[in-house]
Amino acid sequence: MAATKKKVVRKARKGERVRQVAAIPFRLSEHGDVEVMLVTSISTRRFIVPKGWPMKGKSGRKAATIEAQEEAGVLGKTLKQPAGTYSYWKRLTNRFVRVDVTVYLLAVTEELANWQEANRRQRAWLTPEDAAVLIDEPELSTLLKNLKVSQTAPASELEPGPHLESSSP
Repeated sequence: MAATKKKVVRKARKGERVRQVAAIPFRLSEHGDVEVMLVTSISTRRFIVPKGWPMKGKSGRKAATIEAQEEAGVLGKTLKQPAGTYSYWKRLTNRFVRVDVTVYLLAVTEELANWQEANRRQRAWLTPEDAAVLIDEPELSTLLKNLKVSQTAPASELEPGPHLESSSP
């Protein structure tokens, strides 16, 4: 992690674009409505989508899938085409850097009870509209508000089933 931050700072100093990948985990509720999962950040505890640095030897889509498993404890199928992009200011130890994020949709098939960052994060299933209100990044908020899952994913990935029923009140 420290090596990654050093690399990010080095790139930012050179004026190069810094990139990350993210996943928006989604499911259909028992009523057929789209729900998305947000997680809390470790440092500020605000709601975000699972995201991280590109991984050597892995596609952006694969890296986003891994981040969703590590940060949100979800498994599923990440759709091939990115859902969009957004930019934000990332807080590092003694500076902020501008980061461009490529976002992928992840059709959730399983929610893990225990996962790598379970003791450091909370997660919540929300409507895209409610999620958009909780997100600080304006471009990501707009992406969530305009989310059209049914046009993006094959129907077989979106059929509600026992594993997709809402576990939240």
